[in-house]
Amino acid sequence: MPLYEYACSDCHHRFETLVRGGCTPECPSCHGTTLEKQLSVFAAQAGERVAPTAEVMPSPCGACGDPRGPGACSIN
Repeated sequence: MPLYEYACSDCHHRFETLVRGGCTPECPSCHGTTLEKQLSVFAAQAGERVAPTAEVMPSPCGACGDPRGPGACSIN
């Protein structure tokens, strides 16, 4: 049973629901069936976190984190 996200065209309510084979879902707010399937955003974590292979070196563009702001470190 896949889980889908919908937006109701009648009342604009957004919801997600399990859809069983061949069944038409309906809005839980207004019971309308004019629905737009939404793109789902999901998060997945796979395995261990991998540490960066190289350290990021400070650069003259101000990305070094100097609290005085970009260019304050005077690296030229």
